[in-house]
Amino acid sequence: MAEPGLRDRKKARTRRLIAETAARLFAERGYEQVTVSEIARAAEVAEQTLYNYFPTKEQLVTDREQQIQQQLIDLIRARPAGISPAVAIRDFVLQTVSAIRDMPPENARGNLGYLAAISPAVNRLALEMTDRQAAALTTVISETSPIAPEIARLQGIALAGLFQILISESGRRARDGQAPAEIADSLYPQIENVLAELDRWLTPASATRG
Repeated sequence: MAEPGLRDRKKARTRRLIAETAARLFAERGYEQVTVSEIARAAEVAEQTLYNYFPTKEQLVTDREQQIQQQLIDLIRARPAGISPAVAIRDFVLQTVSAIRDMPPENARGNLGYLAAISPAVNRLALEMTDRQAAALTTVISETSPIAPEIARLQGIALAGLFQILISESGRRARDGQAPAEIADSLYPQIENVLAELDRWLTPASATRG
């Protein structure tokens, strides 16, 4: 009975090893200069094994996209009546900002924000990721809110834009030489303020009257 759990843990370790190896190489040499085969060799896995976990090179820098997107969807879907989507995701977003503090300085240059700040190709990937996130959030907001489809779309874009701000600002600050703890400390109140403004906008009118 323990075998499937062991296999899952081994797969998770392999996936994390590949992602961390890619981040290190991207940090050292830049996204465009590193090949998939080089990442596989450095991680000591077969190239086909790498592709089993990451079908494209692009997914090596957007590794957590699906996980984060699903977490946001689940939080919005489970929110109580009268609670805005901004409040539903508030704790998760602020925890994400706080987690920057624990990032080893040598890894900061390999994350999505930093790479997007220095690479047009990665910046395009980050923008495409934001578009996908906006579409997913639009769907769940539309399914859980009695609002017009165009308003749901606008709200989805706004919430995805919050993560775009987080990605771009953390990357810019890392590029400018700020340490992870400094980035977290400066970004936290800014993101907290954006969330408060979004809550005021996204809270249903009936809830504010009540």
